[in-house]
Amino acid sequence: QVHIVESGGGLVQPGGSLRLSCQASGFTLDYYAIGWFRQAPGKEREGVSCISSNHGNTYYADSVKGRFTISRDNAKNTVYLQMNNLKPEDTAVYYCASANFCTSSIPSYEYWGQGTQVTVSS
Repeated sequence: QVHIVESGGGLVQPGGSLRLSCQASGFTLDYYAIGWFRQAPGKEREGVSCISSNHGNTYYADSVKGRFTISRDNAKNTVYLQMNNLKPEDTAVYYCASANFCTSSIPSYEYWGQGTQVTVSS
């Protein structure tokens, strides 16, 4: 049974850092592209970052470039999202999901986690 779980969210002050984890069971993460998404209250879900399966190519939304880093640890079947210099506008529920390749098309992502809350506030 496929299962994805995000963790690592929490409350952090502006300028702080968090590292989110996306861990899978029932399938091997490194065979898939893994995307991170976020959804703030009253807003649509948006793509944040993605890492491809074969070459580990990475992609970032303009709003997080230079601040967020996506990586994978295949031995742990886990993908991480390191978030630095967090801003209040980064506040959202963050989700990870799997797809055959990195794409901005959210329906292309098949398996989703339940999300983890990130709140950036002083």
